[in-house]
Amino acid sequence: MFAGMTGQITAAQFHEADGVEDWRCVYHLVSACFTTGSLASGLALVDAIGRLADETEQRYLTIDLREAGVTVSLGLRDIALARRISAAARDLGISADPAAVQLVNVTLDALVGPEVLPFWRAVLGYRQIGEDYLSDPSRRGPGFGLQQMDTVRPHRNRMHLDVAVPHDQAQARIAAALAAGGRLVSDAHAPMWWVLADAEGNEVCIATWRGR
Repeated sequence: MFAGMTGQITAAQFHEADGVEDWRCVYHLVSACFTTGSLASGLALVDAIGRLADETEQRYLTIDLREAGVTVSLGLRDIALARRISAAARDLGISADPAAVQLVNVTLDALVGPEVLPFWRAVLGYRQIGEDYLSDPSRRGPGFGLQQMDTVRPHRNRMHLDVAVPHDQAQARIAAALAAGGRLVSDAHAPMWWVLADAEGNEVCIATWRGR
């Protein structure tokens, strides 16, 4: 299914494709976390991915190598490369841990977004994407977005985290947060996102691609 697809696709279409069981959609990307257990094993996988990337057209590719594992992120339409990376990992005896995938963004509620965005772009050294989002050019730091407010909300913090998790891990992540002393603020937009808060009212959104 979708073997020859080269245009834009949805997260649902990606997950319906064959051979992408290791991968999970988080916002505009798909990611896989491969458990290597050593830098030597991780480097072998990274080397294999590098060769595959040279042979396969892709829209986006980042690789994060750590002693415990390798995290790879691709564009939604890069199904062919995702399949080949999974196959390379299997050939090396390396398994994936889909539950370990996540993407974190920082979101600021702003009344005058266009006026404050240049400040944050300068402070972070990020590049602007669209009207209200900043991205780390090195692809190491979290994204930074503005959320337009109509009125001041004096009793709520104006900055929060957005944590995108695999759609099949959202309920477990929410349950863990609630068990750790958090509370559910709103599920009005679920399963696209849930708003949680800690004991002091500091908020975080747990997000998935579902409902987009």
